[in-house]
Amino acid sequence: MMTLLLIVIFITFIGLGVPDSVLGSAWPAMFKDLSVSVSAQSVLTVLISAGTVTASVFSARLINKFGTGLLTCLSTVLSCFCLLAFSLAPSFWYLVLLSFPLGAGAGAIDASLNNFVAVHYKSTQMNFLHSFYGVGVALSPYLMSFALADGNDWRAGYRTVFFIMLAVSVITILALPLWKKAKKLPTESAKEVPPKNLTIKQMSKMPAVRIGWVVYFSATALEFTCGIWGCTYLVSAEGLSEAFSAKLITLYYIGMTLGRLLSGVVSTKFSNLKIVSIGYTIVGGAIALLLLPIPPAYKGVALLLIGFGNGPTFPNLIYLTPKFFGKENSQAIIGSQLAVCNLGILLIPPLFGVLAGVLSLKLFPPFVLALFIFMLLSTIIYIKHAKKEQKSFNY
Repeated sequence: MMTLLLIVIFITFIGLGVPDSVLGSAWPAMFKDLSVSVSAQSVLTVLISAGTVTASVFSARLINKFGTGLLTCLSTVLSCFCLLAFSLAPSFWYLVLLSFPLGAGAGAIDASLNNFVAVHYKSTQMNFLHSFYGVGVALSPYLMSFALADGNDWRAGYRTVFFIMLAVSVITILALPLWKKAKKLPTESAKEVPPKNLTIKQMSKMPAVRIGWVVYFSATALEFTCGIWGCTYLVSAEGLSEAFSAKLITLYYIGMTLGRLLSGVVSTKFSNLKIVSIGYTIVGGAIALLLLPIPPAYKGVALLLIGFGNGPTFPNLIYLTPKFFGKENSQAIIGSQLAVCNLGILLIPPLFGVLAGVLSLKLFPPFVLALFIFMLLSTIIYIKHAKKEQKSFNY
């Protein structure tokens, strides 16, 4: 039963990844068609992230009210509806209205399933879970590249993504009985721990939680700045075509997926933090490559390596949360961590959009370097505090 439920969760995470990357790959065509500035993407990104933050913060309360299975189902259906509406939107302002609920659906899925897998499964499954997320985020720009090549029709790309999400929604509906049956299993792994409704004020009094927020903020800011602006950077700063750039940015998401998949394979031999440190080394080398005056097409290789190295960061750190703070506290804390992640998405990619509009999109490589340095330093401090304050932390 738990294996079958895990398969459903994996499929749901494909659906979670689908909306996260489609906007970035479609935007070079969207802003022209909708007659808005290139920086207007920041408005949508802010609203999507605001929805995700809101759902993440209230995830413990939502799970207590609906349960993990029903909440996942409702959130997936909401995301599906929003993607269809995106494809039909007659103007930019319709996209503005749809962005908050799209983000809220993703936030509820992300917080509830991350905690469920962290509590009930092993580190290998957590990394594989985020590999399936990588499948979703890699799939969207790949499909969008065909739509853009065929008449520059971003709406057709969104409709294709909608049908994928529709299939995932049907699966989550059919899987509802599995969640009920899993609760009745006598095994300890099947029992869902009632989450404590910790407030942000209560969590902010825990030093390790506060420092961890900085790590999650910077890691996700790096991930999404590359994903959201990488395609536009390749088009506007490096002179590549929109369709070819969408295919190149797919390499970034493929790299992320491969990094998480490999992380899951080696998690039986290496500790979670060892895997993270190896990934950081790869990211540093990839950013150095991105800064070099190499042919534009090879920038895609650098992006692939950034995704490959940074991909394991989130699943390996998030997996340690219930071991770090206890199962009863982990849902609220993971919700706060995901909220902070989305604050990184809310603030940093839009900030880059503003800076790029004022200065130049050639600012992309040094901006990514600055984010990486911030992420690296905050992670070192986080690990130091974790070792000092939490004797039960599993290294």
